[in-house]
This record gives sequence, C-alpha cells and structure tokens, in this order.
Amino acid sequence: MNRYPFPLPYGWFQVCEPEEVAAGATKALYYFDRHLVAWRDDGGELHVMDAFCPHLGAHLGHGGTVEGCQIQCPFHGWRFDTEGTNVDIPYSTRTNKRARVRAYPTCEVNGKSLAWFHPDPEVEPQWHVPALPELADGEGWWGPVRTRHTVQAHTQELGENAVDSAHFRYVHNTAEVPEITSYVTDGPLAEMKSVQRFPTPRGVVDGFIESTGYGPGVAVVRFGGIVDTLLVTSTTPIDTGSCETRFDFYTRSLGDAEATSNVAQAFVAEVDRQFLEDMPVWEHKAHLTRPALADTDGPFMAFRKWYAQFYAEGTEPGDERSLFPPPYWPDKMDESPAKATASARHGGG
Repeated sequence: MNRYPFPLPYGWFQVCEPEEVAAGATKALYYFDRHLVAWRDDGGELHVMDAFCPHLGAHLGHGGTVEGCQIQCPFHGWRFDTEGTNVDIPYSTRTNKRARVRAYPTCEVNGKSLAWFHPDPEVEPQWHVPALPELADGEGWWGPVRTRHTVQAHTQELGENAVDSAHFRYVHNTAEVPEITSYVTDGPLAEMKSVQRFPTPRGVVDGFIESTGYGPGVAVVRFGGIVDTLLVTSTTPIDTGSCETRFDFYTRSLGDAEATSNVAQAFVAEVDRQFLEDMPVWEHKAHLTRPALADTDGPFMAFRKWYAQFYAEGTEPGDERSLFPPPYWPDKMDESPAKATASARHGGG
C-alpha cells in the first residue's frame, strides 16, 4: 500500500555541494528513487547520470574515472560522453550505439549543484533558478552556514509547513507566529509574504519573512527584523517516502565579524531546532487528501494546487482513499521532538 497518493515531483533539485565533486572526480548518489553518479570533467563542468553501465551493470560512481570529458566504467573501461553516449570500447574497434546512459541537465547557482529531474527523459528544463544578487559578489554578507537533514516523508509534506503558521505555537512554543499577508503563484513560482514580531531581550521587534519557491525543490527565504538573513533552501526526493533538506544561511554583515558570526549562529541554531521539532510530526503524520481546515488556517489547498502541477504522472490511479497513514516503525514509536512541544507541556493531545 502506498504511503502517499502522489509520485515523485519534477523540477530542479540539489544533488550535492559544488565542492563535493572535484574536477576529474566521481561521486555516487541516490536520489529520485535511483542510483546516480555525479562527475566533473577536466574543464570543471558538473554532470549527473544514471549510475549503471549498460554493458554489464557496474556502478560508475564506485571506481569510475574521468578522462577529459568522458567517464570510464571501472569494470571493462567503456567510456561515455557527457550526453551518455558510448564513445569508446577499448578492446573493440566499434562502439555500441544502443549502450546509452541517461544524463540529467545540471546547473550550479547560489552555491548549490542542481540537477533537473523529470520522469520523461525527453522533457527539458521548463524554468531556471536565477542567481541571487546578494550572492553575486559576496560583499556585505557572511556565510554560508549549512545544515542538512534526511526526513522520512514526501517533499510535499515538508513544503506545506511554509503555509502553516498555526503550528509555530504548538510545535515550537513561539509566542509570536507569522501572519501570512499574501500568497501568489505563477507557473513554477510561489511567492509568500508574512510579518512576524520577534521577541528579544530589548523587547519585541517587528520583522518580515518573504519566500520565493522555484518549483518544488528550491526556495529562497529572506528574513528581516533582528538582522537581515538570506536562506537558500533545497528539498530533494530520495524516493517517494523520504527526502533530504539542505539549508544555506547568509547573514548581512553587522560591521564586526565576531558579532555577525554570533548572531548568525544563534539564528541558524533556532531554525535548525524548529526543523528537528517538525521532523517527528512529518514522519508520523497521515496525509489527508481532504483535511478539515479551520477558517483561519493558511492557504493549504492553494499550495497543493500549485504543487500538483509538478506531478507528471498525476496522482495514483484508482486509489480513492482519503487517508494515507505512515508505515509502522517500531523503532520510531518513542521518538519525540528535540524539546517537548507546547501541547505536551500544557497537557494537550
């Protein structure tokens, strides 16, 4: 029985950090419910391909080598170009035109190495992730500070948190919650603005949060109030039941390196703490296709309508269930957030 009523979404997704794959090196990956290999040619360009050699199935990310702009299989030395075409069989005078490896479009922007995934290999990228002006020259911004987490949930479940203000009080015990002032979608873009009051030792500070999603895999969040902070976030499906989230935080310089670092580290620690508190909820919750929403809940259904466009296959055919529960994980039965939720502290269910 399927955990969710939807398949893998398509779009741009982070598969590694740029520095994780050096020129002339390979790296084994697993995303999109498949084995992959990332490699960088001698000119420094990143490539991502399916991992298995079509000859006899060797994994190109485990022992494969890079020769110029070609990747060589560790088993029999077959070589493939950047398009996945067999260009050399060292013990034959001929190549095998049918021996192809799927290659995925890639781009490296805003400090992230991205690959375009679509279930149909013939579908080219339908939008691009723009370079951020704040990071163009690096001046005036401190960072990045990076965090990374694997969550046993579909990427859509994590995305829904963005439009859910009410949970901040009950999961994160925050006295002030964001107030969503606008939510607008346009094709692959989703823009949300909210205002929030940040409690500080010197009193409450008025602030704002502005988020722009570029498809289901990449988003940019700008925080203002205490200190200007830029968060470049990515959520990449490992398979339909798990995903990986990476946060890259940049903080506007306060003029003093130590002060900037201290404020940035405190902000990152708070966001990371809240993410860890969300994880048990995501991993144990059921997906409801028709949730019983309150009149003051966020734009859940608008978000779901926007997100649904990234399912090329549509939802699971013939499945009319309205509730999709998680698997039974005995090892997770006693799992709880890093700190007790507000509901638990106040005796709630």
